Amino acid sequence: MTENAVELAEAPPAQTPRTQKVGRVVSDKMEKTVVVAVDSVRRHPLYHKRITRTSKFLAHDEQNTCKPGDIVRIEETRPMSKRKRWIVREIVERGVQI
Repeated sequence: MTENAVELAEAPPAQTPRTQKVGRVVSDKMEKTVVVAVDSVRRHPLYHKRITRTSKFLAHDEQNTCKPGDIVRIEETRPMSKRKRWIVREIVERGVQI
């Protein structure tokens, strides 16, 4: 084998980046968990009208710092419970508290 082939054979496998989403916190009633609503906009295949779909994700919030109305960035992670597979990475924008 050539020197180049040896280097390629010993290289570790490339790790794919984890998926990140930006959404709005809709509930913080659980301990260390928030519910994040992520909106996705698509076009209708026939009528070409914009359709907004909302998906809700349970995300881990270690310090309980997120409040409803905050815009947060979540990242996929290992399963932490039955439905919780995301973790809050940062608070992008604070919501207005009434």
